[in-house]
This record gives sequence, structure tokens and C-alpha cells, in this order.
Amino acid sequence: MLDDHLIGVLSNMGMISFIALSAYLVLVVGEISFGQQAFFAVSAYASGIASAMWGWPFLGAVLWGAAVAGLAGLLLAIPTLRIRGLYFAIATLAFAEMVRLALEIFTYQVEQDGELVGPNGSEGFRDIRYIYEADISAGEFLLVILALLAATLAIILWIERTRLGAILRMVGEDPVLARLQGVNVNLAKIATVAAAGLVAGIGGALYAHLNTYVEPKIFNVMLGVHGLAYGLIGGLGTAFGPLLGVALDIGVLESTRAFSGYRMIVFGGLVAVLLIVRPRGLLDEAAVYRVRRFLLRKDAGD
Repeated sequence: MLDDHLIGVLSNMGMISFIALSAYLVLVVGEISFGQQAFFAVSAYASGIASAMWGWPFLGAVLWGAAVAGLAGLLLAIPTLRIRGLYFAIATLAFAEMVRLALEIFTYQVEQDGELVGPNGSEGFRDIRYIYEADISAGEFLLVILALLAATLAIILWIERTRLGAILRMVGEDPVLARLQGVNVNLAKIATVAAAGLVAGIGGALYAHLNTYVEPKIFNVMLGVHGLAYGLIGGLGTAFGPLLGVALDIGVLESTRAFSGYRMIVFGGLVAVLLIVRPRGLLDEAAVYRVRRFLLRKDAGD
């Protein structure tokens, strides 16, 4: 049996992994986003409203939150279609701050059992208690998180092995060459940013229901910076890379007493060193190729 502390750490790792995968998808098409926390926040509020105020079942609330986050990604992708690099990164950061500030003044409440329930501006959104009212334990909810994460990861890994995955990487490496090959670069970018919003949205919905309470300041820029850094640390050669980054930061640095009080210093130093030594991360394309060759040789030997 897992103790409560370990369940909490694993649950946190699972939910943050959705932001890491979200930022990774944007990195694959050659862009840097500092704003994936915006989709995490939009879904947290949207799914919380669906379950706590509208009476929707948990799965419906999660799907609704993810869909709204995906739509938000689409709304970001369209106006930023013609900008790249630093300008795109700044645009995502500005978008995320706009969302956070909007949530600071967003009020939508209904009366339930004599009490007001719903988002109340800077005071946040309380009483998102579906899983507790349904008597779902922390361990059972961890299984839900891991199941949704595994399904999301499996879909991304499958896409990476298809022609679509090769096209997205081509867009990220050289968009001009991709256009000459007949690839619709604009459509690829729009679809990827929207899909990244949806992925982050799944994590946001899970976060709101596990913690029962969210407030705008939770979704600050550091959440987006960490989500981006996980992919840069873990590697851009495979979707397992961002998960490795999450495991190193939350699973090791945050959860180990030896790094207590020094986590951000160690984490920042690790990012800086890896950007110099391994700019594509630990599991970069070359590392993934070597692992695949090793596995193929092992299968051939068996």
C-alpha cells in the first residue's frame, strides 16, 4: 500500500505531466510557449463549474474542461499564426497573464443549500467536491490520473510513429522546407497549439477536482516555465522526455529532503547546464535512435 505522501507526490507528478506534454507538443513544431498554464487554468474552472454547479458527472466535466481549453488554444493559435520564435513566446506569456487577470475578476455563483458556489474573482473557486462526495479515495483518483496520462501518452507516441508525426517534426526543424514539400505549415501549427491546449486542459480538470479549490494566483508564469523546462530537460526526441523532466524535478528535487530550500537553485542550474551540454535534452533524437537500435538488436538476438 502506498502512503498518503507518496500518493500525493505521484498525483502531483501525473497532473503536471499534462502541462509538460502540452509544452512539448508546441516545442515539436518549433515554438516555445510560456503560457500553457492558461489552458490548465481555463479547464480547471470550466470543469469545476460543470461538476460543482451544473451537476455533470466527473468524466463529462473533464471532457468539457479539456474541450474548452482546446478551444482556447485554437483562439491563441489563429492570431499568432504569422509570428515565430521570441515573438510567439511573448504572445503566449501575454495570453496566459490575460487569462489569469480575467479570472481575478470573473464571478459566477449560484446558490446551493443556502450557500453560494462558484468562482468568486480573486477569492477563487471553492467546493469542487465531486470526487469526495462520490467517495473516491486519493489512491483511486491516482489511478484515474495515471490512466488518463497513459492514454494521452499512448496517443502522442502513436502519432509520433505515423507520417503526421514526421510532418510535425519537419515543420519544427525547417518550416520553409516543409512548405516546399507541400506541407500546410499554418494548419499544422494551429492544430498542434489547439491539441496542446486540450492536453493541458485534462491536467487542469484533474487538478481542480483533486484539490477542490483553485484560485488565479496558482496559474502564474512559473507554472508555465516549469512545464516548458521539463521538455527541455527530459528531451525532445520522444514524449517520454517531458515525463522524465517531471520525475527529476517533482519526484526527486521537490520530494527529497536533501534539496529542501534549494530546489529552485538546483533546478535552474540543471536547466542551464543541459541547455549547453545537451540542447535537445537527455532523451534527444540521437538518444532515442540509439535506444531503438539496441532494442532491435536485442529482439534480433532473441
